[in-house]
Amino acid sequence: MIETPVKNVLNRIRSSYRSFSDKEKLIADYILENPKKIVHQTINQIADDLMIADATVFRFCKRLGFKGYQALKIALASEIVNPIQDIHETINESDSELEITKKVFQSNLKAIEYTRDLQNNESISKALTAIEKAKSINFYGNGGSGIVALDAQHKFMRTGLPTHAFTDTHLQIMSASQLDQHSVAVFISHSGSNKDLLDIIDVAKENEATTIGVTNFGKSPLSKTVDICLYTAAQETEYRSEALASRIAELSIIDALYVNYSVRKKEQSKQALTKMREAISRRRL
Repeated sequence: MIETPVKNVLNRIRSSYRSFSDKEKLIADYILENPKKIVHQTINQIADDLMIADATVFRFCKRLGFKGYQALKIALASEIVNPIQDIHETINESDSELEITKKVFQSNLKAIEYTRDLQNNESISKALTAIEKAKSINFYGNGGSGIVALDAQHKFMRTGLPTHAFTDTHLQIMSASQLDQHSVAVFISHSGSNKDLLDIIDVAKENEATTIGVTNFGKSPLSKTVDICLYTAAQETEYRSEALASRIAELSIIDALYVNYSVRKKEQSKQALTKMREAISRRRL
């Protein structure tokens, strides 16, 4: 179970909306449209208004990561007292170039802020412990997530830990077949439902590698399959897909893992970085 932060109820709902069942979307719409009203209602009142069972509302709260309706209501009350803006500013065709630019920056800032608040110490600690014990770390991603995987390789190469990134499906499955219990495999997928990547996770697990997922918040096949999951928060807008908006949040999670690992392996990282800088300096005039 994901630890529940004290805010971001509405953003959690928006981020997971596409994966909800029809009844869950009914509850989600009700909360999104009436957040202030919810704070003063009982679970029975919501169920009666929507003509569904109390248990359906309770399960919805659990799906969002809360212990129950009361926990969700307390978190929502805190969010209303300290209102937060939508993760994306609405972009209009009449906006100037500068206005659009500022809104894109605002969108990125909010994506990082909300993703930060979804993190919990247990998952991060488990991921770092696995990486710390590993003899190699491998990053997998397709499309835009592949770019994040390459960035992760670029960062972790500085730590002295053997690091690889794979963005081609055939190379991914070939690589996964060579993993073992001393390997960590990090799978990056915004949707968490890329079939090719899910097949590769199965191969990695068959070879006893520790699997870590980076995906958008909400239940997905990837989050259910990997050993450890870290979540991002992003929304889709008319001019920007969810996957595009989540990229900067994924990069930030990789940054956090890299810095944490470097702190844990200070001497190893320091030596590796020194060697790398000396080698790079030969190419400078």
